Amino acid sequence: MTPPSDPAPHGAPAAVPAPGDGRRQQGAGRLLAVSDLHAAVSGNRPIVESLHPTSDADWLIVAGDVAERPEDIRWTLGLLAERFAHVIWTPGNHELWTLAKDPVQLRGQARYDHLVELCRDLGVTTPEDPFPLWPGPDGPVAIAPLFLLYDYTFRAPGTHTKEESLAVAHESGIVCNDEYLLHPDPYPTRDDWCRARVATTARRLAEHDPEIPLVLAGHWPLVREPTSVMWYPEFAQWCGTELTADWHRRFNVTAVVYGHLHIPRTTWYDGVRFEEVSIGYPREWRERGHPRGLLRQILPYEGEPAPPARTDTEPSAQRSTPGASS
Repeated sequence: MTPPSDPAPHGAPAAVPAPGDGRRQQGAGRLLAVSDLHAAVSGNRPIVESLHPTSDADWLIVAGDVAERPEDIRWTLGLLAERFAHVIWTPGNHELWTLAKDPVQLRGQARYDHLVELCRDLGVTTPEDPFPLWPGPDGPVAIAPLFLLYDYTFRAPGTHTKEESLAVAHESGIVCNDEYLLHPDPYPTRDDWCRARVATTARRLAEHDPEIPLVLAGHWPLVREPTSVMWYPEFAQWCGTELTADWHRRFNVTAVVYGHLHIPRTTWYDGVRFEEVSIGYPREWRERGHPRGLLRQILPYEGEPAPPARTDTEPSAQRSTPGASS
């Protein structure tokens, strides 16, 4: 199933507001992030076209769900690569879908490899490349794009196995299209692919110089807590893995960037900042607007300091779900 088609908004969105201090001088670069652009949805294309840096040295993390077809992914990332000093991409589930009418019928690992080569042609960093060092004012910070998937361990409430959790989802009608469109070839299952990706990524992070702080950037949240505000808890099983729950403590992490939930906000866990940076579908952002701007400033961080306890900084009343089509 393709994403829903929304009519174009009443005019293109205004130029992206500069997060933080709008007086920042040209050439003093920032690390920005966005996800879930869904560029093939008609109402979102003007948003993509509006994204511009406010410095010739700004970097941009694109944390997945750019589009479904490689041609749309190439257009979007190519446009951003022309504008930003450095673009870093990690896939979401939508990039890995194989749609019936897509000219590129690659599946699973082969599809991912094709997208990695597409990005390299554009000069865009992928999870298969060395971690680039963002030259921050307090010293370099390594940006680690993560491709991890999920393994159904964020189970539906009251269930104890993947099979039980999936049964609850099917009974309620809240089923991610990944079940039909995201193929794990050559792995037997998506959770097998996830475990392989987690093992490979954990080794790379363990080999990284612990003196250089990390920004971990992936499509799916590293911890389960952010999914607690979704309307449909059954959907959490397609949102991550318990295997990464301690990564923000285990490694020298200054911030975590993710998307997928379509609930843009800032949360803190164990003193580490987590930024959900999604745009989402027009039906979502038209209702809530873009109160944090279209691009989130990750570094230098200019927001409130970490709260004293493990907590969210947004009220739990802000509930949403990426929907069965995400």
